Amino acid sequence: MDNNLPLPPELEPFQQQIYATQRAVVRILPKAAGPTQPWQSKIGGTPYLPKDTAFPVSPEGRHLFFLAQINFAEAPPLPPFPQQGILQFYISDDDFWGLNLDNPADQSRFRVLYFSEPTTDATKLVTDFSFLPAYDELPLLLGKSFPIAFQPDVELMPAHDYRFHALFGDGFFEQFGDQEWEMYEEYMSLVFSEGHKFGGYPDFSQEDPRDPNDPMELLFQLDSGDEIDCMWGDTGIANFFIRPADLAARDFSKVWYNWDSC
Repeated sequence: MDNNLPLPPELEPFQQQIYATQRAVVRILPKAAGPTQPWQSKIGGTPYLPKDTAFPVSPEGRHLFFLAQINFAEAPPLPPFPQQGILQFYISDDDFWGLNLDNPADQSRFRVLYFSEPTTDATKLVTDFSFLPAYDELPLLLGKSFPIAFQPDVELMPAHDYRFHALFGDGFFEQFGDQEWEMYEEYMSLVFSEGHKFGGYPDFSQEDPRDPNDPMELLFQLDSGDEIDCMWGDTGIANFFIRPADLAARDFSKVWYNWDSC
């Protein structure tokens, strides 16, 4: 990203502060649906699953739905994310798709798994998934697997990030008086965070659910999109968050999961 963001004149005095929020992100670019290898990065389909690993289930024993996996060996490096290993995301097909509003870290109805040293020996992997149920309504269509490519990029902090007002001051846009909402919309049209990705800044249909007293970063984001037949409610978005120390330790047991829609 160059430093030529076409800011309106009212926001130009804050250009240096805005660019100071720049951070790296890796964008996830789905390809056309088709066959995928078990260890391949993908959205939907069937997961990488060693024969000695149980498929994740809900407390009632119902198999969760495989949402996506990232094979970091296929992706550009993005410290402190792993440079190898497979990270997977599963959700429930219940009314809230595994989300616990009271405890976003409750992985009883969603799951994040990490395989630090995956194998490409298919004889050691589960390849028959006929045991999976006929799922109820899901954000993704069944029966499709979308292989994915990756693209390194950078992002700036959107105004709906909980840290924005701490950096720019409470009521930042109020200083523009009658132009308050015009400036907000101008900024958000130039600085946005939607899309499928890992790292970077999260996007929301509603508001940032994170606790400022418990800082968490974006681990993975899966957006609504026709290209993968995905719809989170009414064109919503799903986020998975992690504490920096947990990411550095490759501990994915306390990941937060959230999705919201318009």
